[in-house]
Order: sequence, then structure tokens, then C-alpha cells
Amino acid sequence: MKGKHQGVQSRLLETNPRALFMPCACHSLNLTLSDMAKSCSKAITFFGVVKIIYILFSSSTKRWRLLLDHVPKMTVKSLCNTRWESQIKSVHAFRYQAPELRKALL
Repeated sequence: MKGKHQGVQSRLLETNPRALFMPCACHSLNLTLSDMAKSCSKAITFFGVVKIIYILFSSSTKRWRLLLDHVPKMTVKSLCNTRWESQIKSVHAFRYQAPELRKALL
């Protein structure tokens, strides 16, 4: 609902033409962190591996069941390009249960 011509910003400007638009700092920070991660080759490689492993397990119900058998507490999550917190959540299974995840891959 962000935009000059439609959404909340335009409705506020109709009511009060002197209203200022201040972008949300959290959304700006998310985009900044996302761009920073895209510029680091190690981050690109790491999140690429995370994405491939997620695709591997999520494309088959048998493999997903195997993952759940080996990694009971948390599972791999999908990645979102613009939401940094989704990338953090996707790394938790790798960080805290790496040996179990490795067994599921083997």
C-alpha cells in the first residue's frame, strides 16, 4: 500500500497536502542487508547452497520425511530475497543441527 498515486500515502496527501512521507526504517534496513548479502561472494555461495538443499528436500515427500526423521527440532526453510529474517530462519537448521542434516543428506 505504498505509493504516491495509490495507497495510504495518497490518501493521507488528499486529507493533508503538507503531510510528509517517511519510509519505514525496518523495511529500508531489510533491503540494505539484502543488497549487502548479494555483494558478498561467500554469502551468495552459502545462501545458494541453502536454497539448493531446501529445493532438494521440499521437492519430494519421501525426502522431506527423511529430513524430519533426522532433524526433529527444526527444518530447512525457504529463502526470500527481500526479507532478511527469512534468511536467518533458514540458517538455524544448518547452524544448530548440522550433523543431523548431514546424515539426512547422506
